Amino acid sequence: MAAAMNSTFASPAANADYAAPIMDATGGGLLSSVYNGINGWSVVITLLLTLVAYDQFKYIWNKGTIAGPSFKVPFIGPFLESVNPKFEKYVAKWASGELSCVSVFHKFVVIAASRDMARKVFNSPNYVKPCVVDVAQKLLRPTNWVFLDGKEHVDYRKGLNGLFTRQSLETYLPGQEEVYEKYFAKFVDISQREHDGKPIPFMPLFRELMCAVSCRTFVGHYVSDAAVKKIADDYYKITAALELVNFPIIIPFTRTWYGKKAADMVLEEFSRCAAKSKVRMAAGGDITCIMDGWIKSMQDSEKYRQKIAKGVTVDPSEKPAHLLREFSDFEISQTIFTFLFASQDATSSASTWLFQLMADRPEVLDKVREENIAVRDGNRDARFSMDILEKMAYTRAVVKEILRYRPPVTMVPYVVKKSFPVTDTYTVPKGSMIIPTVYPALHDPEAYPEPETFDPDRWITGDAEKATKNWLVFGTGPHYCLGQTYAQLNLMAMIGKASMHLDWVHHATPLSEDIKVFATIFPQVSIHKAMGGDGELQTNPEV
Repeated sequence: MAAAMNSTFASPAANADYAAPIMDATGGGLLSSVYNGINGWSVVITLLLTLVAYDQFKYIWNKGTIAGPSFKVPFIGPFLESVNPKFEKYVAKWASGELSCVSVFHKFVVIAASRDMARKVFNSPNYVKPCVVDVAQKLLRPTNWVFLDGKEHVDYRKGLNGLFTRQSLETYLPGQEEVYEKYFAKFVDISQREHDGKPIPFMPLFRELMCAVSCRTFVGHYVSDAAVKKIADDYYKITAALELVNFPIIIPFTRTWYGKKAADMVLEEFSRCAAKSKVRMAAGGDITCIMDGWIKSMQDSEKYRQKIAKGVTVDPSEKPAHLLREFSDFEISQTIFTFLFASQDATSSASTWLFQLMADRPEVLDKVREENIAVRDGNRDARFSMDILEKMAYTRAVVKEILRYRPPVTMVPYVVKKSFPVTDTYTVPKGSMIIPTVYPALHDPEAYPEPETFDPDRWITGDAEKATKNWLVFGTGPHYCLGQTYAQLNLMAMIGKASMHLDWVHHATPLSEDIKVFATIFPQVSIHKAMGGDGELQTNPEV
């Protein structure tokens, strides 16, 4: 009976003979199989696919209804295209819509292509602030005034505005003319003595020239000629590090790493200049550069404050226009570095195009030469003055047309501080980058008929001057370029003096007016030749 009951009612699992096989076939065995099937590669692949899916979802969500690729190349986006950017692709992107987008690494980027959309970004400080690129704060430093907002930014700007008045600009002219005379003689010597009049690459020399004139204007003679040459030579590394699309972190022996080392060198050099200027200004020296003018204003402000603190009666006329705080040598260095950053590549681009296009259009060069001699009453050795520069109407038209036809700065990156409703149907997410571009506005046929034609006369007999909303070469809004008048006068002075003392020939090719992108825009062939081949420009002493 016991045996019968055992065989009838006992669970197989209660029988030791059956227990192990049954456990293998049920839960324990299944979990074991799953566990044994898991390995490192499957975990990695699963995690990778999850990240790819998240990256795509985030891009599509941020993109919304604006133009842009339907999907993102996982993680890197169009980074590989940026290694050798093509200007034609930029143009196609601008033409794709008023707003379009890309996503590179972790950064979502919106491009504002139309004139009105670009102006809206420029004039929305509550939503955006200038950012350049991720690595810029590491090179220029996060405490740099261009990255500041509100009162901190205003504290800098109120002291800097006065450095670009008509009176101040005239103070810098002797130093600029000194540099031009030195480098024009150098150009002739290199072309005629060293190369027997054969074509040679001049774009690197234009970069060095513009670096030298900028340094002389910004920091005077506090910087040596050898240091200027070093800065000019190494600035390529800074430019490469600050290209629009780059690695967001600094890795040894990469472009950003070399750029950081070059930037540190410039900041150290300018800090030494600031210390020298403070000593000289305190001793009553004359103002000869922008750094002197700014430091003199600081010292005047401090003297005024000390008198007030001591209870001395001060005539209202002695109160400085703006009471400035004392900026440290390094704060001054950072600020002057941003001036160089804003001017170096832009003026190098503009000067290269000026020399090339005027050589290719001798009638334009002849008019500039005639005007510059006429405003000097026939004395081509007459020194620069604001009166002379302001009479150069045609030279000014040539410079403005160069800046319109081949704008040195085509895009200006901003970071979105808080969600930015740029249209009724689209809001740019916080933390994104939004980039207003000025090229379409400057090539708008409604504002500038036949925009792809280089025509200086449009600024004299045409209606170009009326298109003020399209003239975005120097931006607009609270972060407009402080040095816009200086930049134009500097280019006018340079090409005007060159027209009287030099003659030059451009060896043109079918690609000469095509555009190469390297932070700013340069002639396609010229920059290729300058990087390691035959040259494009030949200078000869005027006969």
